[in-house]
Amino acid sequence: MSRIKLIDIASARSGDKNDVCNIGVMANDLVAYSIIKQHLTADKVKQHFGDMIKGEVVRYEWDTIESLNFVCHGALDGGASRSLRMDTLGKNFSSHLLRLEFEV
Repeated sequence: MSRIKLIDIASARSGDKNDVCNIGVMANDLVAYSIIKQHLTADKVKQHFGDMIKGEVVRYEWDTIESLNFVCHGALDGGASRSLRMDTLGKNFSSHLLRLEFEV
């Protein structure tokens, strides 16, 4: 087994809808997509963010564009107009997720 960083095989983008953060993860190629599809679960994403995500994380698969979408409920401390966090719009969630490492 070897450790792999998500940033080495994918790119990501994130944003907000009230208190929900949406994170899209796009694989660099088909091989990378098969790795992230197998190893990057909703539970792993929720665990990676710890207490920042209070609600459920739902994963959607977009096979035709080799991408995963994670909808993270209760992730933005009430949303942009209520939160005192530095990142009220969830734009940094993608960068944080790309730091994730896992074994393959």
